Amino acid sequence: MQNHSRQWLLVFGVLLGWVSLSLQGCIGRGPSVRAPLGERTVQDVLDLYGPAAEQRLVPYFHRAGVLYPPAALALLGFKAEKRLEVWAGHQGAWAFIRAYGIEATSGTAGPKLREGDYQVPEGMYAIGALNPNSQFHLSLRLDYPNTVDRQQAALEGREQLGGDIFLHGKDVSAGCLAMGDAAIEELFVLVVRTGIERVAVLLAPYDFRQHAVERDSSRPAWVEALYGEIHRELGQFTRSP
Repeated sequence: MQNHSRQWLLVFGVLLGWVSLSLQGCIGRGPSVRAPLGERTVQDVLDLYGPAAEQRLVPYFHRAGVLYPPAALALLGFKAEKRLEVWAGHQGAWAFIRAYGIEATSGTAGPKLREGDYQVPEGMYAIGALNPNSQFHLSLRLDYPNTVDRQQAALEGREQLGGDIFLHGKDVSAGCLAMGDAAIEELFVLVVRTGIERVAVLLAPYDFRQHAVERDSSRPAWVEALYGEIHRELGQFTRSP
């Protein structure tokens, strides 16, 4: 897992470098307000939801002393706590902006292993695509399965890993993180303004900063190593007392 850890550190290092320099199958086509079915664009979403979303969101950045939009963004998702934290790159470090409650998720602790297991992935991901025509209002597609997921699956002979894992609106989930409509409007606009190439997403079974990683002999050794890496990565995200 050492190579995987270096990959994660590179992601965060690149993001902070910019700062210093300056439902399983959840995708769908739903009704839009200003454009015909399936034809709403990202710009349409910015025009329709951007002003109100940013009016709600920007004060959090002001209180944190961080410029909006930020130079880099990290989204930390904790499955057990049903919480998504927003952190912005600021002066070579990460500044806490706010937290959202997750309306719905599915599965249990443990990474996603295959299509149809209804597990929310665990690990480090990027935003792979924006979906302005989701049947769940709006959605942000994660790049699951990523390189780490594919490498581990190859070692274990697993195929059909699944995909189409999203952060989306509404309050139902089958392997995704349902954030509710108001929250996904803010997150969608924030990701667009920041740039998807400057956004990292970390998903964990629970917040290892608050609770020690629980050892479980029934888990494969690679999952224990994965949790150790997540724990170390979370050390970058500490709030001032």
